[in-house]
Amino acid sequence: MTAWLGALILAGVLATATLSGVFGMAGGLILMGLLTALLPVPAALAIHGLVQMASNASRIVLHLRHIVWRVVGFYAIGAVATMGAFIFISYTPTKAVVYLALGLLPIVVWLPEKYIPLDAARPPHAVLAGILSTAMALTSGVSGPLADLFLVRSVLTRHQVLSTKAALQMFSHLSKVLFYGGAILMAGGGGFTPPWLLVTACALAVVGVSLGSRVLDRLTDQGFRAWRRWIFTGIAAMYLVQAAILFARGA
Repeated sequence: MTAWLGALILAGVLATATLSGVFGMAGGLILMGLLTALLPVPAALAIHGLVQMASNASRIVLHLRHIVWRVVGFYAIGAVATMGAFIFISYTPTKAVVYLALGLLPIVVWLPEKYIPLDAARPPHAVLAGILSTAMALTSGVSGPLADLFLVRSVLTRHQVLSTKAALQMFSHLSKVLFYGGAILMAGGGGFTPPWLLVTACALAVVGVSLGSRVLDRLTDQGFRAWRRWIFTGIAAMYLVQAAILFARGA
């Protein structure tokens, strides 16, 4: 782990955590792409999970009173069941697969609600969200857009969406740390990941969320949903191009 690589990762963590502090997900998508470009996929998954756990934990603390715990409880049933099932599955995605998932998943924000009327406030839907989101996190590294599909179309306010999403995503990120955590030991391809890098990255994630929360308070619920769509669309286009390049090269 060279100094420049560590500095680039830390800068990316701060910038993307700030973006996540506003929109709850876009930062995580960008950070996953950055880590995948710089590190082996298992290490990228594990470090992303660790940093995002710190980021989500800080959002939980900042917006604790807005969390809809009933949704979290039913989501946890699906998430824990999926983690148990994956104990018997051995799979690690390639970089091309990760970029393809990063490009395709944000598109779900454009799916017409009348055709997919999902609502995390309904217990069966919350359980299904836990199953699908955890499975996607373990096979491609990302799951936020799926959780969003169940949240943003509900009657929840922007603060409830952000805080409840943070609590839900703790399960997805924890699963990555549990299943790919050993890869952190060899992050960068040649040695132990410096503990100071992991600690600093987690601290910067918390700082970024705090900065982003100030912007969130200035947004309206309508603006919050509109900006999310266009930001996710831009990110999706970028990753789909990258995935196409990697598949063309056979990577």
